[in-house]
Amino acid sequence: MKLFARSALRARVWPALVLLPLAIYWQVRGFEFVNFDDVDYVYGNATVLSGLGVDGLRWAFTTFHAGNWHPLVWLSLMLDAQVWGAWAGGYHLTNVALHVANGLLLFVLLQRATGAWWRSVMVAALFAVHPLHVESVAWVAARKDLLSTLFGLLALLGYVGYVRRKRVAWYGFALCAYACSLMSKQMLVTLPFLLLLLDYWPLGRIRAGAWRRLLVEKIPFLALAVVSSVVLLLAQSRGGSLSDLEQHSLGLRCANSVECCSRSERLPPRL
Repeated sequence: MKLFARSALRARVWPALVLLPLAIYWQVRGFEFVNFDDVDYVYGNATVLSGLGVDGLRWAFTTFHAGNWHPLVWLSLMLDAQVWGAWAGGYHLTNVALHVANGLLLFVLLQRATGAWWRSVMVAALFAVHPLHVESVAWVAARKDLLSTLFGLLALLGYVGYVRRKRVAWYGFALCAYACSLMSKQMLVTLPFLLLLLDYWPLGRIRAGAWRRLLVEKIPFLALAVVSSVVLLLAQSRGGSLSDLEQHSLGLRCANSVECCSRSERLPPRL
């Protein structure tokens, strides 16, 4: 009887992890686009608004528009345009769906990696409601954060599957998912080092003499991170987001850093 009650309680976790973020973010369906990057990403971008197509696919993988290279973001927005047209609420709802999926993936990842069911539930619930994610969910142009996180979590799940089941297919899945994460945003370039942390805990793979094999496993991930970083630097440079030392000297940059730090120290505490 206790086992049945426990199973019934656990079965309610899944809808709870879905309804919790929906209760917070359902209101965004009535939000509009904002005049801050949304014009470049959606409502002022004729290529995106034209929907999915061969020309759009080619453009997504070759453009440095908005000073970034994230083809999967463009493709997801094109798909939204195909479905929702110019209705901003639809794009916002897609962001909400991605955030809900990320919360569920985080729960599955933690549960499989640690075996701690209820602690995994609590962490996933906190992830779902934490205000740190408001910008990513409620701002259409921040779709790149959500997509990068989605594929990053899939990469971690694939890696855990590879370690637990000793199948190369899981390693390949993790590598492909990581490539998709970097093609959404180069946010997780540190993932190869995160995998080493997972090897230590909770996977428990750190043993004497095992370092070389563990490091070799991370080389393909590190190579992807390096290549994507170079592509991002090129995109940022062509987009005018980077300035050289002739425009802003090293001394000026150091002085600016000191000034920013001193100003932050003088700010009154937040209530």
